Amino acid sequence: MRRFFLIATLAALLSGAALAQTVRRAPGFSLPDVRTEEHDLQEYRGRIVLLDFMRTECPHCGPFAKLLEEVKAFYGGKVVVLAIVMPPDDQPKVADFVTKAKITYPMLFDCGQVAYSYILPDAMHGGAVTTPHVYLIDSNGIIRGDWVYGPQTTEVFQGRGLYTAIDKLLAARTH
Repeated sequence: MRRFFLIATLAALLSGAALAQTVRRAPGFSLPDVRTEEHDLQEYRGRIVLLDFMRTECPHCGPFAKLLEEVKAFYGGKVVVLAIVMPPDDQPKVADFVTKAKITYPMLFDCGQVAYSYILPDAMHGGAVTTPHVYLIDSNGIIRGDWVYGPQTTEVFQGRGLYTAIDKLLAARTH
């Protein structure tokens, strides 16, 4: 039994490490925001994009939204923040969330296709999309960071982890 646990743990660590190292082009999309204005990922080429998949009733998404606002303010036009919601979130729920959380970045509506082009459904949660889930996309449209909320990603969702990752991308652009 102990040997099985050790092998399973090692396999999980190796698969997680492989996933973290995967570099791929960010799938394109054009989605409407709360005011029905379209946002096309291609429009943000040349800038770093933080793409957050969230739900208005998610207990971790509100505090993370505040952190994203801080990141947006700190980096100014160098970093774009976009959030994507899916049903059952609708315009009234999202508008209320935006007002209460004082969100200034676009909250986009997806029926699930964009989410599934980014996120592999989490088998541990019955195939559901776990939120918050954030992607760091470089200025060339390549995904350079992929984090889902959990014990191993606390620094990203509650600390300075996003700043560190963004600083690394910005430094690479200047060299």
